[in-house]
Amino acid sequence: MKQSKDFFWPSYVDLMTALFLTMLVLFVLSYKLFNDKQQGLIAANAKLEVQLKEKKKLDEIKEALKRLDNSRYFTYNKTYKRYELNFEVLFQPGRYDLPTAARQPLIEAGQFLLRQVQSLRNDGIQYLVIIEGRAAMNPNFPLDAPQNADQQTVRELSYNRALAVVYLWQQAGIQFPKNIEVIPAGSGYRGAGRYSGYAKEQLNKRFIIQIQPKIGSLDAQPLPPR
Repeated sequence: MKQSKDFFWPSYVDLMTALFLTMLVLFVLSYKLFNDKQQGLIAANAKLEVQLKEKKKLDEIKEALKRLDNSRYFTYNKTYKRYELNFEVLFQPGRYDLPTAARQPLIEAGQFLLRQVQSLRNDGIQYLVIIEGRAAMNPNFPLDAPQNADQQTVRELSYNRALAVVYLWQQAGIQFPKNIEVIPAGSGYRGAGRYSGYAKEQLNKRFIIQIQPKIGSLDAQPLPPR
């Protein structure tokens, strides 16, 4: 009987030690899983807060850009989700000098645009004013004909048409705030929202003006005034 008791207590101690170690391992594992889950929830919550903040700013930008919806100067293109010049500026074939009749309306449109962007709250968000020049293909040839190839000269022509507007605004004293970047661009025979068909192809000898918030500036700090 004594030998039986002597055998029982060491076995009991070993069993309790094993149970304690098992519970300790389970506790550590559970704590780690809980901590990882908590960290994941914290990270997800922080990401959600950033997304909500960005959405709020985007909504504010959208409301602010609605000021550009003026029947005289700009209109909103629902198909391509952009604001565009509301009157035509048609160039002579192969030319990039601005038509005389279009110069004053362009100056007034630039002054209107300047007034509207100056009223935007300076919360660090930067904007791109993209002046995109375009060119018309020869409708007497197929679209894939060599005469309608989108060559460097065509791109340069459309770019120079956009650059002519930039120079016109500079000469008129139109200077945009520091958070507004004016970019001339030339899409040649390409670009979204072109006129198509034989009767309308010549209408592509023009340019469009787009205003968009600059990606990556939503979390920026306000810029000092120029």
